[in-house]
Amino acid sequence: MELKHLIIVILMISSGIFYYHITGYVVFETSGEIVARVIDGDTFELVNGQKVRLKGINTPEKSWPFSEEAEEFVRELVENKSVEIENYGFDKYGRILAHVFIDGRNLNREILENGFGTLYYYEEDSHYKELKRAEEFARLNEIGLWKKSSNADCLGIVEFKTDEPEKLVLENDCDWSLEIMYKDDATHIYEVEISANSIYTEEFSHIWNTEGDSIYVYDSEGLLIFYRYD
Repeated sequence: MELKHLIIVILMISSGIFYYHITGYVVFETSGEIVARVIDGDTFELVNGQKVRLKGINTPEKSWPFSEEAEEFVRELVENKSVEIENYGFDKYGRILAHVFIDGRNLNREILENGFGTLYYYEEDSHYKELKRAEEFARLNEIGLWKKSSNADCLGIVEFKTDEPEKLVLENDCDWSLEIMYKDDATHIYEVEISANSIYTEEFSHIWNTEGDSIYVYDSEGLLIFYRYD
């Protein structure tokens, strides 16, 4: 073990914090952290003021369908309660990126399994497969935000090009127009109306991640299209 790691281990042990390596990450594990308030479905604040962002998942932004349900689900589980945190470092906003456990249950997984979020990974860790199975369970059972729209058979992807110049072509085969919202794994969101029996084309630049991303298409009734590539 390198000297700097040995020093950290000694410090972590003496302060009651556990340190370890996992799939290339340096991870700090703490227990007994109290959640002061839930900010949204994937973010909360500890009593010390530190914000925590759940790793590997994305829940709907405020005002989106299921955003309130996701937030309330997390609030009921963790607010004013003690949690265990696997700390994977900080994001650009200074929030801890973490897998969070309450009574031994992985909160990140619970959110996906109940259809309140989607998988959101740039680099896999030891929880990736578990979270992927949880998302797949919710999707196959049409739970939460995976509920299919009655218009799901209307819309299809004709072309989806993710290298430059990026391009998306959708076709509406039904005899009525569709008002849709589509997005990637992050927060690039587009709202359009596709006329009856027509084709919609849009070009982009540096929106879709060539190393892996997803497209989600919704109307007011639910999910129309889901497609993921890596």
